[in-house]
Amino acid sequence: MTDTTDVAIIGGGAVGSSIAYFLASNPDFKGRVVVLEPDPTYRFASSALSLSSIRLQFSTSTNIELSGFGIGFLREANERLAVDGEPANVGYIERPYMFLATAEGRPVLESNHRLQTGMGAKIELLEPPALKEKFPWMSTDGIALGSLGVKDEGWFDGYGLLQAFRRKARSLGVEYVAQAAAALERKGRRIEAVKLADGTRLACGIAVNAAGPSAGKVAALAGVHLPVEPRRRCVFVFDCREKLPNCPLLIDASGAFFRPEGRFFIGGISPPEEREPAVPDFEVDYSEWDELVWPPLANRVPALQAVKIVNAWAGHYDYNTFDHNGILGPHPDIDNFLFANGFSGHGIQQSPATGRGISELIAYGRYRSLDLTPFGYSRIPENRPVKELNVV
Repeated sequence: MTDTTDVAIIGGGAVGSSIAYFLASNPDFKGRVVVLEPDPTYRFASSALSLSSIRLQFSTSTNIELSGFGIGFLREANERLAVDGEPANVGYIERPYMFLATAEGRPVLESNHRLQTGMGAKIELLEPPALKEKFPWMSTDGIALGSLGVKDEGWFDGYGLLQAFRRKARSLGVEYVAQAAAALERKGRRIEAVKLADGTRLACGIAVNAAGPSAGKVAALAGVHLPVEPRRRCVFVFDCREKLPNCPLLIDASGAFFRPEGRFFIGGISPPEEREPAVPDFEVDYSEWDELVWPPLANRVPALQAVKIVNAWAGHYDYNTFDHNGILGPHPDIDNFLFANGFSGHGIQQSPATGRGISELIAYGRYRSLDLTPFGYSRIPENRPVKELNVV
């Protein structure tokens, strides 16, 4: 059986559903949109298992702009994504990030700060005495500088945002099909159709790869190398007896991080390369807590020397092995194959701006709101990495 659509979006997580929403809500776009999402429960979706935090403290201007739009969108999301008068609930809470650096890392924070504040971000650099005064529960041993966001950072309900995008998109006529893309039918410079797992041939005008951690496999169906693969990240939920007033999302110089989550705290780390499983699964590796997360956090916050793990989960990053940044826009050799992949942990916070940008490419043939060409695919074969220093 053959079906036809103007746009086929492969992947119905926050990024894919954001693209669908922005397309369907654009009065200049009149086409049919079909989203292919094999698991409508989203049990293992990165969007559902994400820490769902948002920040302006990046080291590249495009990332700052992507998340800047995301923050404004989150503030309005309950109304913008309302359906039949029922507001969405994305649970946005404004709280700061705080990056800590040793003397060796101090120049990086200072350089980042110049870029961030030059773009209007409200970020403070705090010397150890000021850090101690503001956060008396924290040890500043070995710390030379802290970078604290004082506005436009926080966290939210990632699963709530995903479902709100999906529900709103469907209310606007977007169709969701619970099928995986089994093959891509390519002819020269075009993707002619997506072949589904049930045998259906979905002819399409444009195909969008928004498959998250599976994006590399989807690209390979078209004979394209995409340096995106799943990487497991474990999140640990723990209880602390002592209060930590005004606790931000704290990223220690070691890379270990934690933040408040209701009456508990959550924390984790991006493990070193040698500890990455060859085939990522969804099993929690508790040795990461014992060996990589808890020791530096307990050293940084003495109150965390006595904590109790109450829960944990594992999810997958769509990890860009090339330069850890999103890969956005068309393939140089396939005119109608677009990418929205490889965010390496910040996809959910950048899903609103990504959805807007990719939808503009589809509707107008160019970016209109924010130029995302620095994150285009062409930088990969041309070996022009865009280095992001603040990867968490």
